[in-house]
Amino acid sequence: MTLDLTTYIRPGDRIVWGQACGEPQTLVETLVQQRHRLGDVRCFLGIPGATSTITAEHADTLTLESYCGTGSNAALHAAGLLEIVPIHYSTLPAALAGGDLAADVVFVQVSPADEDGRHSLGLDDDYFSAAIDTARVVIAEVNDRVPFTPGARTLTAQNWATAIYTSRPPTELPAPRADAVAQLVAANVAALVPDGATLQFGIGGLPEACLDALHSHSDLGIHSGLINDGAMRLIRAGIATGARKSTDRGVAVAGMLGGTAELFRWAHRNPQLALRSTSYTHDPAVLAQQSRLVAINSAIEVDLSGQVNCELARWRYVGAVGGAADFLRGAAASRGGVPVIALPSMAGRASRIVANLSGPVSIARSDVGVIVTEYGSADLRRVPVTRRYELMIGVAQPDQRDTLANTLGATLRTGAKA
Repeated sequence: MTLDLTTYIRPGDRIVWGQACGEPQTLVETLVQQRHRLGDVRCFLGIPGATSTITAEHADTLTLESYCGTGSNAALHAAGLLEIVPIHYSTLPAALAGGDLAADVVFVQVSPADEDGRHSLGLDDDYFSAAIDTARVVIAEVNDRVPFTPGARTLTAQNWATAIYTSRPPTELPAPRADAVAQLVAANVAALVPDGATLQFGIGGLPEACLDALHSHSDLGIHSGLINDGAMRLIRAGIATGARKSTDRGVAVAGMLGGTAELFRWAHRNPQLALRSTSYTHDPAVLAQQSRLVAINSAIEVDLSGQVNCELARWRYVGAVGGAADFLRGAAASRGGVPVIALPSMAGRASRIVANLSGPVSIARSDVGVIVTEYGSADLRRVPVTRRYELMIGVAQPDQRDTLANTLGATLRTGAKA
């Protein structure tokens, strides 16, 4: 029997659900099918998985908003169908739980119940978790293909208004294969990671390549926004033991699982893993306590003074403010920590090291640490701006360096600030 959402959802409601692999697919599909009966409602989207449930045609009655332009969100935004809220990831829980983005309805995907009647959030105990406590309505999708993940929040039937029961593979979030340039960038990043470091890393092929470049290291730890297949491989190989972590020793901590079905099977009741909410994974005090925190994040472009654009590429919104600044600040406050922005020097024929950003300043130059490309590393920490120009040109693609120097010189001669 199909769930009638009109019983629970009112016109004007904001609905939020778990992102990526944590998406309750059947509930979202039901929302799409019944949208014309529900009236105008707002949907807060996160990172889409490999298959996207929400498409352009659904924006006829659904108002779509998100913190990111990742994956299929980029096309929705380009079509004028997705509102982007530029917001630090660490502030999302409070915003969704009672702030400007307060959720009225939460869809949640959970595992089957254990012997005590508890259901694990399984794949995604993330920013949306805070809204479970404040939303008017919580609706659960109990999926017997979802792992029971240690550390993740658990719910019982008393925590939701109604539930549906499904058996379907969760959507996956596989990383693209890293090319030769990404592997060179990854090797340069690996040279910055000491044994015993705790790692944070973003989503995508480059961060996963960075993890794969660390298999000659020892006693690494993980405290990140997500656990991916690359992190699983490090743990399985005995590289990421967490033995030297300052907090959560011996356990890899993250907010969500972002990978393949193999990762989901590995996570089931695995004591080497703990999923925690964003209020913990991105907490600056928690991050500062972790010694040797190496934060590895990517970007669309970086200017010669160290300002970072993580959001717009050729005027298309494809990224996010996200959690990069949260983790870069955390790594900077960590004893022996290293804040890293890693990126290939080129995007096609365009340099990603630029004299002036073509998009917004997602991360201020005061928050960056080490910029890494396939040509080396530019450590900008406590370095004057004029010296930063030299270091940044040194990690640009060689054919672009004269152009960057000339553009910088012209900019400085006209009195503008680079």
